[in-house]
Amino acid sequence: MKKISIYTDGACSGNPGPGGWGALLMYKEAKKEISGFEPNTTNNRMELTAAIKALDLLKEPCEIDLYTDSAYLYKGFSEGWVYNWLRNGWVTSTKKPVENRELWEALLKHTKVHKIKWIKVKGHSDNQYNNRCDQLATGAIKANKGT
Repeated sequence: MKKISIYTDGACSGNPGPGGWGALLMYKEAKKEISGFEPNTTNNRMELTAAIKALDLLKEPCEIDLYTDSAYLYKGFSEGWVYNWLRNGWVTSTKKPVENRELWEALLKHTKVHKIKWIKVKGHSDNQYNNRCDQLATGAIKANKGT
């Protein structure tokens, strides 16, 4: 099984507002950067989307270290939120519908294919790869302002 490192980040100009996401995939010496934009979204949606878009690129089952500065994404898996929501019919502990359900479901599909280790990194710190993903995400917003 190939061992891949993925760094992801999402950004929003206003929350909700124009949003961008960025991801960096690394395999051995190869690196691939991707990014995207949505005109009206939330920061949390962009964080999840970055991970989904990166995972969507993989053509075979992989062992993945996925780095994120998003507590929302990280805790969704590391603390089992997503599995509780699934078991409880996609309602939260306060009996409200889970936000971003379709994105969580897309991520769950990837966990059935890949072995993913979710790793929390400090945002806007000294991690060059996380910082690059932030540049990709914010750059996608800047490039699409006014569209």
